[in-house]
Amino acid sequence: MFVCGATVVAILLPALLAPPSALLVAVPAALAVAAPMLPWPLGRVSLARTGLGLGAVSLAVTAGYTGMREAALLWLPFEVCGLAVLLGRVVRGVPGRRVAVVAAVTGAAAVLVPLRVTLWAGPPDWRLSLVLVVTAMFPVTLAAAVGLYLRALDTQRERAVAEARREQRLELARDLHDFVAHELTGILLEVQAAQVQAYDPEENKALLARLEEASLRALESMDETLRALRDPDAHADEPATLRRDRVDELPALVERFRGAATKHAVLELEDGLADLLPRQVQRTVYRVVLESLTNVRRHAAKATEVTVSVRRAAEDRDAVEVTVTDDGGRGGLLRLDRRRGGGTGLVELAARVEALGGTLTAGPQGKGWRVRARIPIRDGG
Repeated sequence: MFVCGATVVAILLPALLAPPSALLVAVPAALAVAAPMLPWPLGRVSLARTGLGLGAVSLAVTAGYTGMREAALLWLPFEVCGLAVLLGRVVRGVPGRRVAVVAAVTGAAAVLVPLRVTLWAGPPDWRLSLVLVVTAMFPVTLAAAVGLYLRALDTQRERAVAEARREQRLELARDLHDFVAHELTGILLEVQAAQVQAYDPEENKALLARLEEASLRALESMDETLRALRDPDAHADEPATLRRDRVDELPALVERFRGAATKHAVLELEDGLADLLPRQVQRTVYRVVLESLTNVRRHAAKATEVTVSVRRAAEDRDAVEVTVTDDGGRGGLLRLDRRRGGGTGLVELAARVEALGGTLTAGPQGKGWRVRARIPIRDGG
């Protein structure tokens, strides 16, 4: 603000030594130079109103100025340059269709300012008028082009941010479904099992505790999703996630699966993977195990043995291999390749793995079913 005020004072000072009519050209020139230097909007005064107002004032002075030609010539460069810079800001910053009107008024004012020197000459010098107008068009055109370029960059950036937020919301929605579906499936199976067999008081107490823990985890997932959706900029530099998706959390996931089912579940987890795998790879590994265990609950009720293996591939130490195998038959899981509604499913899970340069296969294995994913370690970061 100090620089802006000092500039205005410096431009107006020569008017103190000139006739009063000089203020008619000095004041618009000072305002034109100051306007692009100020942050807009200022209160209720927007950039669009400023451009229209200064453009209209300049055009009015150009149409009616009959004072000294020397005074008009002195302040002419300042006003042309100021209006040109203001035009660039208008083209870049005025939203919607209003930009065309504001830019037309501001640009026309800048181009026609030189006519103050020639229009009221006796007789008018039309050749000099044309030369000065054409000369003024160069900075005006350059300013408009720069404004258009910056406006295009701003639009592209806004679209990229909007798309990133959309992808973040979709990712959070997928995460929410995966976590909540897993917990609700466990709750459903526990309730169904309790309806077909009698539990003693200790078993009932353990059952209720497991149901309470699963319900709290599902509610926590929904609360975290709502917080992220309400404040999408809070962690803008972090990937969208509900955070319970690291490799070192797999033992707790398998333990909950084991405690909520009558199945024998084994986790074979290579030591040190949590420090070795990039964040995105860890998330995908966790999702492969989560989706596979959820599908075992839903579609392999007869399974008695479930094995989860997460380790680096024997033939390629730069890739991690995730295998989930059960012995509960293959009928239910065969339908996953054709499923489109609701959850991630093997189709979307395969897309997630392939996005990291890996592969996912699912098919019969002995008496049961096997899901296997291989993900490069280096390419997933």
